[in-house]
Amino acid sequence: MFKRTLLVLLASFFITTRAFAVPTDDVKKTVDEVVRIVADKEMKHNDKKRRQALKKSISAIFDYGEMAKRSLGKNWNNRTPAERKQFADLFSNLLEKSYANKIESYNNEKIFYIKENVDGDHAEVKSKVVTTKRDEFTLDYRLLNKQGKWMVYDVVIEGVSLVSNYRSQFSRIISANGYDELVKKLQSKSDDLKSP
Repeated sequence: MFKRTLLVLLASFFITTRAFAVPTDDVKKTVDEVVRIVADKEMKHNDKKRRQALKKSISAIFDYGEMAKRSLGKNWNNRTPAERKQFADLFSNLLEKSYANKIESYNNEKIFYIKENVDGDHAEVKSKVVTTKRDEFTLDYRLLNKQGKWMVYDVVIEGVSLVSNYRSQFSRIISANGYDELVKKLQSKSDDLKSP
């Protein structure tokens, strides 16, 4: 009887702990890992290894499928399952490479986590980045709780939403030239970005 009670308590503790996972902790853990990878002296001389490590770390918390869906906006509903998958793959590839290019220019900036707002399954983690020249900019993460894990679906830099920015661009391209033109542009942009 005691063993069964203990097992039930341990199981409920684990479930409760995941249910109350703290979004800031999840973001901080990923950002710390990304900074560690970029600062790693061995990886500085191995672009491929560094990019693979960055991709693995970033995709652990970034929900590229959700970001792709929100970035395509109302146009997402008109896409077939195959088109949605293709778009999500292209979009995630674009974001991963773009994000990796920016991260690799990291130069001992300090990151401060200022505030966390949680509203049901949605959360926002507000942070501030301070450069070595004492310049500051805000960097906020919007997250969704998916089965007990907080996943980023948008990043807001100095008040500008990454998802909203892409949605405006994508909507203009689709309105002017159609969805196929957007796919071509994404393929081209993805190819143009620096690869290891």
